[in-house]
Order: sequence, then C-alpha cells, then structure tokens
Amino acid sequence: MNYIVRMRNLREDHDLTQQEIATVLGTSQTMYARYERGANELPIRHMIALAKYYDVSTDYFLGLTDEKIRFPQNK
Repeated sequence: MNYIVRMRNLREDHDLTQQEIATVLGTSQTMYARYERGANELPIRHMIALAKYYDVSTDYFLGLTDEKIRFPQNK
C-alpha cells in the first residue's frame, strides 16, 4: 500500500473532510486534494504532521508496515 491510499484511508476512517485536514496542515482543500490524488507530492513536514495527528508512525503512514505503532510523544 502506498502513502496516497493510506492517507485517504486514515482521513476517511476518522470521518474527516479534506477541508478539515487541509486546515490542520495550513493549506487549501484544493492542494490537499492534489496530495490525495498523487498530483503533488506530500511535503515531509505535512507527512510528519499527519502521522502525529493520526497518532501513527511514519512507517505506517508510508505503507512500510501494517502495524499502527504509536508516534512517540515528545518529553
């Protein structure tokens, strides 16, 4: 599974709209839709923000593992 599919699945699993996630990322809904379609590559800063938001590891987000290893909390 690639990150584009996982990104959309995470959003839909949390019953969120593209606009809500775009707001979290500080971008437009149009740009976020382009990320989900694969028309634009997702910037690393956004990938990290989404992994933190969904409380999953970046490996899970990228589709490198199917285990939702929790993102470590900053102490």
